[in-house]
Amino acid sequence: MDVIPAIDLLGGRCVRLYQGDYEQSQTFSEDPVAMAQQWQDQGASRLHLVDLDGAKEGRPENSTVIEAITRRLSIPVQLGGGLRDRETVARVLDCGVERAILGTAAVEQPQLVQQLCQEFPGQIAVGIDARDGSVATRGWLETSEVKATDLAQQMADYGVAAIIYTDIHRDGTLRGPNREALRELAEAISVPVIASGGMSSVSDVLGLLSLESLGVTGAIIGRALYTGDISLQEAVRAVGEGRWQDVPPDLGSSALA
Repeated sequence: MDVIPAIDLLGGRCVRLYQGDYEQSQTFSEDPVAMAQQWQDQGASRLHLVDLDGAKEGRPENSTVIEAITRRLSIPVQLGGGLRDRETVARVLDCGVERAILGTAAVEQPQLVQQLCQEFPGQIAVGIDARDGSVATRGWLETSEVKATDLAQQMADYGVAAIIYTDIHRDGTLRGPNREALRELAEAISVPVIASGGMSSVSDVLGLLSLESLGVTGAIIGRALYTGDISLQEAVRAVGEGRWQDVPPDLGSSALA
C-alpha cells in the first residue's frame, strides 16, 4: 500500500481546507516545491497534488508551481483540480504529471473520461469526492444526485487507472477514514481504490491494510502530516513492515473491518 502525501495548492501556497470549505483554509507552507521535495526525501513513493484554485475556476491556476514540482521530483506526481477537457489533460501530462485526476468531468462529461482512458492508458484516474454518499463537484461547491458507487462502476468500465475516494465530511478533520464506505466501493469495482480524507494517525493508515485485498492500494495523507500527528517516515516504515501489533486495542477487529 502506498502512503501518499498531499499538497493542496491555493494561490501558490500549500494549504489545507476543513471539509472542503474554501473559507476555512490554513496555510502550511509558502514554498510547495520545497515541501514536495521534503516528502520525497522522507520516503514518499508518490505525491498527490490538488489545484484548489483550478477546481473552483474550472481550469488549472497553479501551473507554474505544478511544473516546478514535477521537474524537481523523481517520484510520480498525480494531479487533480480543474482538469475538464482533453487539451488541459494533455498539457499537464506533457509537463511531467504522471496521472491526471478528473472529478467534475467524470460526472458532467463521462464520455471525455472514456476517450482519455483510451488515449492515455494508465494515466487517467477519477476522484470521487462524496458527501453523504453523493458525488460533489466543482471544488466541492455543488453536490450532484449521482451516487459514488454508481459513478465508480461506470469509470471502472471505462478503464481508469484508479479511483481516489474522499469522504468530504472526514477531509481535514483528523477523524479517521470512512472504512465502511471504502469497503463498499472497493467491493463494487475491480480497479484500485486510493483512500483520502481524515487520516489522523499511523494506526489509521495501518487499519486500511485490512482492505488491501479488496483493492484499496493507497492512503493519501494531508493535514495530519502538517500538524505532526503523522510522521511520513514512520507511516511508510510501518506499512512496509505490516506492523499490526502496533495498532492500538481501540482499533479492534470491528474498527479495522
